[in-house]
Amino acid sequence: MVYGHLHKLAQHYMSREHPGHTLQVTALVNEAHIRLVDSGRVAWQDRNHFFVLAAQLMRRILVDFARSHLMQKRGGAWRRTTLDEALVISSQPDAELVALDDALLALAAVDPRKSKVVEMRFFGGLDEKEIAQILHVSADTVQRDWKAARAWLYGQLTS
Repeated sequence: MVYGHLHKLAQHYMSREHPGHTLQVTALVNEAHIRLVDSGRVAWQDRNHFFVLAAQLMRRILVDFARSHLMQKRGGAWRRTTLDEALVISSQPDAELVALDDALLALAAVDPRKSKVVEMRFFGGLDEKEIAQILHVSADTVQRDWKAARAWLYGQLTS
């Protein structure tokens, strides 16, 4: 049951990635599961807490993967490619994910709750009621946080 929910969460994440992404849904689930199991010192509050942490881990894995991929494109693991191969490779989606992660980290420094709302809604696929329950606030507060965070992130990402 847990694996099925993690798989749905990973599919949600991967649906936002570019079509030729080399990381597969199952690999993302397995990596997140390994990290969750290795974090034995976490005191799980409830089922939602577990899945929120799983969503954060999946986001972290994808961002680390994107940063690694961008580093390799900048010469970190240099290799010759033909012009045809170079035309197929696009770093745009990886760069967007890294930029979004940087903006979310900046938002967390300004307003941690808004950052959590974005993370749970955008990356975790939770609805406003679920987020409100986890954060112990009203659904209206979550809705206001979501709108404000989107506007703030838009300003960060377009500047």
